[in-house]
Amino acid sequence: MKHPVLLLMASLVILASCSKERCTPYDISYRISFEPEKHYIDVRMHYAPSKPGKDKVAFKMPVWAPGYYLIMDYPKYLSDFEVNDASGKPVRWEKSGKNSWIIDRTDTLDIHYRVFADAMSVADSRVTSEGAFVAPNGVFLYEDIDHPVSVSVDLPDGWEKISTSLPLRGGAYEAVDFDVLYDSPFLIGNHLTRFFEQDGIVYEFAVQSAKGFDESPIAKDFLAGVREAVKIFGDTPYESYHLLLLGRGPGGLEHQSSQADYTSGSWDFNTRESYLSTLRFISHEYFHCYNVKAVRPVELGPFDYDKEVYTPLLWFSEGITCYYESVILERAGAETFQEHLDFLSGYIKDTQNTEGRKHMSLRQSSYDIWLNFFNRSANSSETTISYYVKGPVIGFLMDLRIRTLSGGTKSLDDLMNLLYWRYYKGEGRGFTEEEFWASAEEVAGGSLEQIRRYVDTTEEIDYDSILEPAGFHLDKETWTLRSSGPRSW
Repeated sequence: MKHPVLLLMASLVILASCSKERCTPYDISYRISFEPEKHYIDVRMHYAPSKPGKDKVAFKMPVWAPGYYLIMDYPKYLSDFEVNDASGKPVRWEKSGKNSWIIDRTDTLDIHYRVFADAMSVADSRVTSEGAFVAPNGVFLYEDIDHPVSVSVDLPDGWEKISTSLPLRGGAYEAVDFDVLYDSPFLIGNHLTRFFEQDGIVYEFAVQSAKGFDESPIAKDFLAGVREAVKIFGDTPYESYHLLLLGRGPGGLEHQSSQADYTSGSWDFNTRESYLSTLRFISHEYFHCYNVKAVRPVELGPFDYDKEVYTPLLWFSEGITCYYESVILERAGAETFQEHLDFLSGYIKDTQNTEGRKHMSLRQSSYDIWLNFFNRSANSSETTISYYVKGPVIGFLMDLRIRTLSGGTKSLDDLMNLLYWRYYKGEGRGFTEEEFWASAEEVAGGSLEQIRRYVDTTEEIDYDSILEPAGFHLDKETWTLRSSGPRSW
């Protein structure tokens, strides 16, 4: 481990200068401060047009966060909204709908508001006496998503650290546009920070509850898995990577160059199972920097932050990520092949023991996630299936089917690589559903119609027809997966 200050400097991304056409309409910047005891973020926004423009200007706040498929209605936390011109004179404004503020335009606007932040969620901001987690979607207003923006942070007395994937330049954190800002949370306070360099890239672990972290092998094992993931794609879609680990709480959320996770609150693991669970969890969120942020359905970006965004392919974005969280760790030697098989067996057992598999297809589960993200209805287990459960099963079966059809020359890795380079790097976009299946069959060199039926319908899975040619057996009494060798694929 190198000196953290030097590593932080090395990790800064030099942003390309924005074009005159892009930057001349206006400049926009934010300064945030905190009221820790009252759980508020104080936001001051400066908006300066370069020339006279429209009579009015509209600013919006997102109502959801990508990766968290639930309408959050962030504006409900905003209060004390006021607008002044450059001389300090109040400017008239009015609300339009639930997330838009229409302001009488002047040459310069100074906007002030407060955001209540006391929710324990990776998609919500939280401010306490010990520190702050800032989820940008619910804090910063935008006029044009594509416009550059900067954020300055005033630290309360006693707070010393700011961890985020945004580069710091001239005292402010800069984003090339609001999509990047909204994809870049902040952890602020006195958390533990550890920096590691691997293959020329800096990885920051920002740990809010640090007990046992330095004694744990989790950073080493995580980075070993990262190296295996990078091998699949032959490229890294980030300049530096940051793990914001928030202590005891629920959930995690992926970002292009970071992740924000609530964990167990301690890194002293009593069992192998609890250690692997946490290691797989952060590896899952990491793999999303490839699968969903880069390799993605066409619907998932650019985003409409005003409403739900539907796609039938979340089973791939989330379910295949569940599959790979264990794959990359097994390849790295951080878990054994038997532990990997036990991991897959658990998903098969959960799928087969869920009544909802008979009533909801995996494709429908993807599309209807906006209805079922936190569905706790009494009959939900009887009528729904989670793509987090059945998705990795299909990912495993698809991998085996590609290997069988190609005579062992291709695998799911080759499909991931193709999607990354053809659509993300080559065309700068996501793929359609039909492009996805065509690409999969191109890699396999044969039909994947059977796998697609298991995605599109509630047809029962014929495991033996896929497992046995690949050297696997499934005990249907216990739903336990076995391999014919120590590692047969």
